Amino acid sequence: MTERRTFPPLQASDLLADPFAQFERWFDLAAAEVPLAEAMTLATVDAGGAPDARMVLLKGHGPDGFRFHTNYESAKGAEIAADPLAALILYWREHDRQVRARGPFERLPAADSDAYFASRARESRLGAWASPQSRPLADRADLDRRLEETRARFAEVEDIPRPDHWGGFILRPEAIEFWQGQGARLHDRFLYSREGEGEGGAWTLRRLAP
Repeated sequence: MTERRTFPPLQASDLLADPFAQFERWFDLAAAEVPLAEAMTLATVDAGGAPDARMVLLKGHGPDGFRFHTNYESAKGAEIAADPLAALILYWREHDRQVRARGPFERLPAADSDAYFASRARESRLGAWASPQSRPLADRADLDRRLEETRARFAEVEDIPRPDHWGGFILRPEAIEFWQGQGARLHDRFLYSREGEGEGGAWTLRRLAP
């Protein structure tokens, strides 16, 4: 197991003006030292207004936001379609750091989803076709049968295409918080918030009490 690293108190002067550049700095370090650094919790709201959350994998980040891919007909896909406002969090225990982001989700362009789908292993692509994600199954044998039917369907197809019901989402954050653990629960927290509307708005930075 990777040993937990300790960091000195975090100051505003230690942070970059651009939260995406700051995220890249922290994420690159985590990717080098933390197992499954891309694991993140995605929180949405269901049709009744109840919160829902699950682990997904971060599959891209940059000035436009944070990306992941899923079945659009899954529970999370349906919830995002009904209410695109959502939140995500990445926690790196070995660094005692976390990053939280909130804002609206939107679907990625089809070309972006196609490109990522093409990079997946063949079995993962078959699984995307075979699994009726979030829907009831009679038993494991039902899923195995669906997978075998899908294998037969694409047996002669070398480049399995992306199904229309599967693709990417991007969170375009309106707020991003960086949290670094400290002793006595007196943690360092800094919140980036957008001024004005749209992606062109400037970011403001302020420290929050732990």
